[in-house]
Amino acid sequence: MTTKKISLFSLVLLITAAIDSIRNLPSSALFGSALIFFFIFAAIVFLIPTSLVAAELSALFPEKGGVYHWIKQAFGEKTAMLAIWLQWINTMVWYPTILSFIAGTAAYFIDPHLAQNKAYLVTVILIVFWTLTIVNLYGLKVSATVNTICAIIGMVFPMLLLLVLGAIWVLSGQPLQIDVNATTIFPSLDNSTSWISLIAIMASFLGMELAGVHVNDIRNPQRNFPKALFIASAFILFTMLFGSLAIAFVLPANEINLVAGVMQVFTNFFHVFGMDWSIPIMTVLIVVGSIGGMINWLISPAKGLLHAAEFGYMPKFFSQKNKHGVASRILLSQAILVSVFCLTFLLVPSVNAFYWFLTALSTELYMIMYVLMFLAALVLHYKHHHRPVTFKIPGKHIGMWTTCLLGLFGCAITVIVGFFPPDNIHIQSTGQYALFIGLGNVGLIAPVFLFYYYKKKTFPT
Repeated sequence: MTTKKISLFSLVLLITAAIDSIRNLPSSALFGSALIFFFIFAAIVFLIPTSLVAAELSALFPEKGGVYHWIKQAFGEKTAMLAIWLQWINTMVWYPTILSFIAGTAAYFIDPHLAQNKAYLVTVILIVFWTLTIVNLYGLKVSATVNTICAIIGMVFPMLLLLVLGAIWVLSGQPLQIDVNATTIFPSLDNSTSWISLIAIMASFLGMELAGVHVNDIRNPQRNFPKALFIASAFILFTMLFGSLAIAFVLPANEINLVAGVMQVFTNFFHVFGMDWSIPIMTVLIVVGSIGGMINWLISPAKGLLHAAEFGYMPKFFSQKNKHGVASRILLSQAILVSVFCLTFLLVPSVNAFYWFLTALSTELYMIMYVLMFLAALVLHYKHHHRPVTFKIPGKHIGMWTTCLLGLFGCAITVIVGFFPPDNIHIQSTGQYALFIGLGNVGLIAPVFLFYYYKKKTFPT
């Protein structure tokens, strides 16, 4: 039986919904008018290079895609295992942030104050995550269909409405919380706090390469995959920039709640425009969109980890697939791990501070993976330069080097600033925060050496 292929439209929505999350807007809005500079900067040193590299590598290896395969071709199995582990483990850290956002938004059905209630957050988080895990067990076609519906209803429409309401707010002369001019747009090099906003912006662009694992499920991947990446990139940059500005215009920075900030600003809009009746409807739409955006993040890293299991770095137990061709045991194992990890919400004193810490740590881990991906792109550019492909980064050798060096520069800057907390997030000690970020990186990367040991012991050469 032939599997129905994913269309270009569905692929664009799959990529867009996984990355263009309305959840990221409050974090970016914290940094006022300087976010304009940082979005453009992040696009130049990260979003565009990542899109170009993912497009060329997918065209170079249309028979099999994804970070594991690309890096394996360049550096071998061990480095590929490290890369896919980084891609997977960062999502374990990231899930609580998107799940808490969903729970915080859903709180507007009952009582907005519940967004800071840890027991409520954990309960909703566990219900949503296990439900999505079960959906993914039925295969990519089912999950892609659910993703498409959720993306249109709950991501595209609310994002565009936010932009329209923000424009009306500005044009109708409502008070603005930030002043946008040539002086405020450009951050001072002396002000390290403003550069910390780069973490929030970069976190908004993570995952462009995820769709590469679906290359065999795409109609005409050599043509459609690069095309989908570029359409999605343009839409993501536009909506993220102006959506963040809409929130920054309406809410003072010290009042932005990272868990429920989007509903805060929609509530403000609806109050001013006499549309209070719309609040429950918007709550439903944003929850639906956020749930849809998680689908690709559940199945893509798990699919990549499955490659590592198939190459002997994990027990054969994890390489088993169900009748729908899904790595069911990896999905269920990650659901258990996320459930345990999310329970830490019950122990932390500040939800906002913990939310930021998880965002920074997740971004740091992912950036290390991107460093490996950019280096792999350089190696493969020369290693397979005679291989015919339908898409190549413009500029030949100079184009490839420029693209990868820009990407590596963006990754390095993000890793450095990730060790510093922003002033408007209450954290007791900057030194203690940096220590926890460092320990988090080491502790979460260390298990990969156990996989190396497992393969060496199980399959001695």
